Amino acid sequence: MTGQLLEGIVIAVVGGDERESEIARMAAAAGADLRAFGFPWPEAGIVGVVACASAADALEGANYALFPIPGMGHDGSLFAPSAPAPIVPDAALLAHMRPGASIILGTADEPLRRLAAALGLLIVEYESDTELMLTRGPAIVEGAIATAILNTVITLHNADVGVVGHGTIGRLLARKLVAMFAHVHVFARNPVQRAEAYAAGCSAHPLEDLARIAPDLDMLFSTVSAPVVDRGVLVELAKGSLVMDLAAPPGSVDLVAAEELGLRGIWARGLGRRAPVTVGRSQWIGILKRIVELEEKRANGS
Repeated sequence: MTGQLLEGIVIAVVGGDERESEIARMAAAAGADLRAFGFPWPEAGIVGVVACASAADALEGANYALFPIPGMGHDGSLFAPSAPAPIVPDAALLAHMRPGASIILGTADEPLRRLAAALGLLIVEYESDTELMLTRGPAIVEGAIATAILNTVITLHNADVGVVGHGTIGRLLARKLVAMFAHVHVFARNPVQRAEAYAAGCSAHPLEDLARIAPDLDMLFSTVSAPVVDRGVLVELAKGSLVMDLAAPPGSVDLVAAEELGLRGIWARGLGRRAPVTVGRSQWIGILKRIVELEEKRANGS
């Protein structure tokens, strides 16, 4: 990568956490005109990156907006735990971008997709990029396990642990838990995924068996992007049990019901910050690939 690769391109990094600091640094190193707002700002600053006073200032004239991968909150705000106030990408905010600009993020919600279409902005989502998800997956799994350790009074060793879903993150998590000598129960609709879980040393079950087996579980992790861990499942868990939602918004666990039922419910967004430099670099590789592809299409008039 040369420092001139993105010369003349204005990029705004808005929201996020320490991963966005690394993404901004690498984008600036690639030659972009880089503005930033809404993530933890390093004391020493970031070479080539302008810290803006607001999201609107960062987005002014931007060719690309890079929003966080953890997705949109229930109120339509971006994941930005250190921002002074919620950052909601509404019409007034997005109007600061250059006409025909692109928004690159993990997953957009429907209101953002509709708004972008109305403003002539392109939404580029990369939550489904398996290669990228695999490179950041170990950090997410390490973060999930660390969170579980901090929020339980038993060991993972010899515990009965449920994992809902056996996609990219579910598979990595289940294998790590098996290596820690937990008794891992994987719940999945796909019979091939259940066979893979069985081959990896897990007890594999159809998803519809979750409520039946829930009373035997000490904790439950859900990784699927669908509301499958509902009150009917949660009521079967023992009071005080840990229930962790690892899915992208809108999530897969009814956390309101979990609280009402006396469970320890956690929506574990932003676990990639467990290793922000490693994850930020892997995310930037995926982002850069998309920017280069879009710039090539524009150069070719397509």
